[in-house]
Amino acid sequence: MPLRPTPFAIRFARLFKMLRWLFATVRRINRLDNAPAEARNAEFAAICHDALNILNARLDVRNRPSENPRGVLVVANHVSLLDIFAITAVCPSGFVAMKELQRWPLVGRAARNAGAVFIDRSNRKDVGLINEAVVRTLQSGQNVCFFPEARTSSGDGILPFKAALFQSALDAPAPVQPLALRYFDGLNRRTARISFSDANLLVSMWRIVSLREVQIRVDFLPPLAPEGDRFALKDRAEAAVGAAVGGFADAADAVR
Repeated sequence: MPLRPTPFAIRFARLFKMLRWLFATVRRINRLDNAPAEARNAEFAAICHDALNILNARLDVRNRPSENPRGVLVVANHVSLLDIFAITAVCPSGFVAMKELQRWPLVGRAARNAGAVFIDRSNRKDVGLINEAVVRTLQSGQNVCFFPEARTSSGDGILPFKAALFQSALDAPAPVQPLALRYFDGLNRRTARISFSDANLLVSMWRIVSLREVQIRVDFLPPLAPEGDRFALKDRAEAAVGAAVGGFADAADAVR
């Protein structure tokens, strides 16, 4: 049975509320200058829960540790704009973000306050500096999250992981916490509507607000010890996330 379309009034109301949320969030984050890590993590989790509530996105978290992990490298499959909200709500982390974000008005300062590690995606030689920055953050007791697929998928499987940033877990040393993300509609069916692998930011957001309900399943998979080399560690994380999500998104993508 198909779901009834979401009325346009509700879609536009969600967009308006998200715009208000954005401005309120920038103010909330800017007040966190010099705040203790625990206070910042709690505030970021609350901020992301607020965004998910506006979008009628419900979290279904499985195997969550009794205590929030600290100083771990969090890796997850990348599907949607909602990934960051879902992960931050359940496992507050600084994200690896594009370097250009630092120069964005308001958002750049907010990202710095969130503990973002900025990277130059056009410079492959920057990987060593990025790993050093991630190592410092992990050793300070803060989590860092990145998406090792390096691009988004449709969500029905994963894309091959990249190994480079797994080196930071070995150098810190810090455990790797794999997360598996899956998205369902209001009838508990897997959906690719929230993916932005084939859409820009505006189209993706319109698709999200057009869904009556989104169910986000977040599976905490067993942590991985920082052992072996970065390729072996990547393979272990890839196998764990792939098994939970449903294999590779495209058989051709699985070819190394």
